[in-house]
Amino acid sequence: MFLCSRAQPFRVLSDPARAPSDSTRSNSFIVGQIFIQGNKKTKNYIIGRELSFKQGDTLVLSDLVKAFQLAHDRLINTHLFNEVVIYLKSVRGYVADIEIDVKERWYIFPLPYLKPVDRNFTAWAQRHYSLSRVNYGGKFTHYNFTGRNDNLTAWLITGYARQFELYYNQPYADRGLKHGFGFGFNYAQQKELDVLTANNQQGFINSDTIAYAGKYLSEQLSFSARYFYRPGLKVRHVLNLNIVNTRIDSAVTVWNPHYLNNGKRTVLYPELTYTLNYTDVDYVSYPLKGVIFETALTRRGVDRDMNLWQLNTRLIRSWQLGRKLWFGIQNTNVLKWPLSQPFYNQQLIGYGDLYLRGLDRYVVDGTAGGMLRNTLFRELFNFSIPFTHTVAHDRIPIRIYATAFSDYGYAYNTDFKSNSLVNRMLYTAGVGIDIVTFYDLSFKFDYGFNQLGQNGLFLHIRNDF
Repeated sequence: MFLCSRAQPFRVLSDPARAPSDSTRSNSFIVGQIFIQGNKKTKNYIIGRELSFKQGDTLVLSDLVKAFQLAHDRLINTHLFNEVVIYLKSVRGYVADIEIDVKERWYIFPLPYLKPVDRNFTAWAQRHYSLSRVNYGGKFTHYNFTGRNDNLTAWLITGYARQFELYYNQPYADRGLKHGFGFGFNYAQQKELDVLTANNQQGFINSDTIAYAGKYLSEQLSFSARYFYRPGLKVRHVLNLNIVNTRIDSAVTVWNPHYLNNGKRTVLYPELTYTLNYTDVDYVSYPLKGVIFETALTRRGVDRDMNLWQLNTRLIRSWQLGRKLWFGIQNTNVLKWPLSQPFYNQQLIGYGDLYLRGLDRYVVDGTAGGMLRNTLFRELFNFSIPFTHTVAHDRIPIRIYATAFSDYGYAYNTDFKSNSLVNRMLYTAGVGIDIVTFYDLSFKFDYGFNQLGQNGLFLHIRNDF
């Protein structure tokens, strides 16, 4: 949400320190004071970091609405606020004061954790929604820990697997708000492990069913350090270093001798990833207008026990076609080198966000491939319902979209060719309903058809916050 006066939009002139000349005074002004209200936790300079204008800039009225909208979008995309309102507070001759009103989110989430271990709801349904396949525990997350958009996260998970995780990220650690850092560690144990792919589906072994009751089939300990660099408003750079120690039980190598290279059961390796991200969209968690581009280069391991170069690219582009009508594409590509890799490095289509709608039941392993999603969005409803009596959470916004889609994908596999979906073009199509609400939460109900002649209703829940 943003508000403005009846004045025309503005733009920042090339020399903002220069006062307007007589020829331009009729449609320009100088930014006076910028007032910020509603931020009890967030520092003022963190909000100011997202603005393309500052005090003393000369602004042309013809770009006013656009500049306010861009500032609104960037502030919403910080994941710090439920609402942002920007408007002209007062005009004193050729000087205009601007006010920014924000409604902060809840930042502390000490929540119980309850989640199926399967990769999506369809995979869990194939195992009859077994409650034995659920992880539970506690999750403590403190977003905006010091008011500088820094995050502290601690997870203590048990049940089907065990996991302990502690992370801290401070993206704006310097005076210029361009450089930041992060660090953390993760420890995980699993009684059930995906050791092969058969009939295009994950093949699991469970320690409780193969005379290994009580034992864990895999154990992983990792330490990480991160460096953040954001020189402007749209571009971010991240350098992430992990030191990882992975151990598997001998039962894993019995089922799949190629799970790790050279039949290894323990591997210690470094993993260094550089990520470049460009974001210019209205709402990063559900973009309807704008572009996101991201590329990442990873080096995993340094010797023949773990030897992987990986290049990832992702492009999201959306356009508004008409009133309440949008079209978007999402293209993701992955290249792993050398192309011959152990099963440990083979995950591709069907994992995480790299899936084709309508092929949710299947996974497709490989070392090179990609995905193209095409989606038409039509807004059906946009409303709010009362929530609490607090100012920041007085209502829950809800937007509902009808979608129509067609997806395409391909996975190249040089080592594990027995599955029918590898090394061939994949395509699906269908329709769906998306429900989007606050805290970047979206529910996606897709009815998809695939090239195997199958169809079905699939649910995905996404929360990027």
